[in-house]
Amino acid sequence: MKKDKLHIHWYPGHIAKAERKLKEQLSLVDAVIEVIDARLPLSSSYTNITGLLGDKPRLILLNKSDLTERSELKKWIKVLEEKFNAPILLCDAKNSKDLNVIVKKAVELSEPRIQAIMKKGLLRRPARVMVVGMPNVGKSSIINKLTRSSKTKIGAKAGVTRQQQWVRINPQLELLDTPGIIPMRQDNQEAAKKLAFVNSISENAYSNEPVAQELLNMLDERYPKIIREYYGMPDGELTLENIAIKRNWLISGGSPDTARTAVYILRDFREGKIGKFILDDLEE
Repeated sequence: MKKDKLHIHWYPGHIAKAERKLKEQLSLVDAVIEVIDARLPLSSSYTNITGLLGDKPRLILLNKSDLTERSELKKWIKVLEEKFNAPILLCDAKNSKDLNVIVKKAVELSEPRIQAIMKKGLLRRPARVMVVGMPNVGKSSIINKLTRSSKTKIGAKAGVTRQQQWVRINPQLELLDTPGIIPMRQDNQEAAKKLAFVNSISENAYSNEPVAQELLNMLDERYPKIIREYYGMPDGELTLENIAIKRNWLISGGSPDTARTAVYILRDFREGKIGKFILDDLEE
């Protein structure tokens, strides 16, 4: 495997503020929905989520499951259920069949707290659920799908949702959208690298070319047949330069256009054009 020259640096001040705000808002909700990128079942789960949430009931959504191999994902569901002691559901932005199941489970998890409130003589109210997760895992997209509208702010870049906002799903459920939370320091560079692959770390924290090369390295190690077939390179070193030459992406003087190549590789991976992958290891 080629030498790793990539190092992620990101110290976003609004993330620290979001974490403090999240702790403050926990008392307002009955349960929490954590959204995880199914391609990174461990790396896209906030490291300190259990410490942040305490004993608050949690539903975990493996989003973008359409970009993964479903048979491999089933193994992960069993592992995650045991690890987090929480129900796991699959979802993706294109499929609406999972909507009722998500709403039903969120309301079900909220019921004990609602019952406790009613015992104090208060009237039943809608279940109140907070949606949390790392930037760009698809929190806002899921809420928009649930509401069948675009009331929450969505963007293609990491960290677009900055302010918390309530969204009424139906008379039984209200959701609280939150800014993406991510560890203040990227001490685990392996996880940081994977988050960059799926665009969950601000593009200001890295350059496309080393990230794209590291992605090629990882896919060539784990899924060599798929990645080499996609780029038409059964032999030789799988590098940005060689792919640029293969596709005749050259700049003046005939040098390979690695900048353009990196952009296309990252885009093709993020859109699922190369194939369906899970980049974390079950052994972790």
